[in-house]
Formats: sequence, structure tokens, C-alpha cells
Amino acid sequence: MADEKDIAGDEPPRGGKKKLILIIAVAALLLLGAGAAALFLVGGAQQQTADGEDSPQQEAVAVEEGEPVYHKLDPAFVVNLPPGGPAGMLQIAIEVMTRTPSVLATLDANAPMLRHHLLNLLEEQQSAGLMTVQGKEALQKAIFELLSSKLRELNEPGEIKGVFFTQFVMQ
Repeated sequence: MADEKDIAGDEPPRGGKKKLILIIAVAALLLLGAGAAALFLVGGAQQQTADGEDSPQQEAVAVEEGEPVYHKLDPAFVVNLPPGGPAGMLQIAIEVMTRTPSVLATLDANAPMLRHHLLNLLEEQQSAGLMTVQGKEALQKAIFELLSSKLRELNEPGEIKGVFFTQFVMQ
């Protein structure tokens, strides 16, 4: 038969040292992680400006961009142009391109306000200027800037990438 010493296990159980080393390693990793987090939070909270004044650090909002998406501002815009030009009316269909899905939701949610500002912009245009390519490009740029500024006012982190005319009729 076997000795009772072997069965009783007078020797300390193996693996006790391994557990102790594992606990120490985990504790050290936790302390290092906590120290790094504290350094990040305390050190990154304020940024020194050139004047030596403290100013809050500006957070960059990461906007995930995807494939280009085109959004039609429906229905087409029809406006009277100022008198005295070769045309008295403008009918224009506009599509906006973005790569940020949240921009589409913002455009839809604020469509009445955006259409109002676009109508005002279109009604100010001189028909003689719109008959040239340069005039159309200037209007395209003005619409882009108007929509971009309105999106910034609405705190939309995404942006539009382009404005396109899909219909342009003057009479």
C-alpha cells in the first residue's frame, strides 16, 4: 500500500507561487493602466496657449465617412428673378453630395429653414450673370457656402462635399 505521507500531502500544494506571480502581474498592469489614464486626463485637460493662458483643449470630433451619397432637395426651386434682366424666372433642381449619413438626417430635419435661405439666395441672382458658366459656378459656390454654414450652426459634425444642379431653366 501507499504511504500515508504521500496521500496526506505534507508538502505544500504546487502552483501557489504561480498564483502569487499572476496576482502581482495583474496588479502591476492595473496600476500602470490607472497611472496612464490619470496622466491622460490631467495632462490633456488643459492646453497652454502662446500667451501663457490656459484654454480648454478643443476636441476633434471624428466623423466616419463612407461612400458618396446624393440627396435631392425636392421639389425643385422656382423663383422670380429681379426685373431688368433677360429672364424673369429661374427653375433649378439641386442635389447635395455627402459622405456622412448624419448630414442627410440634418438636411431632412431642417428642410423648411434651408429651403427658405436657398430661396432668398436664388431670388437675389441676376439672370444675365446666370447665363454664363462662371455665373453658374459662382451660384454653386454660394449655395455650398450657405449650406455649409447652416450645418455648422446646427452643430452637424459632418459636411457636404458638393452641390450639383440637375436642372437649370431660365425664362
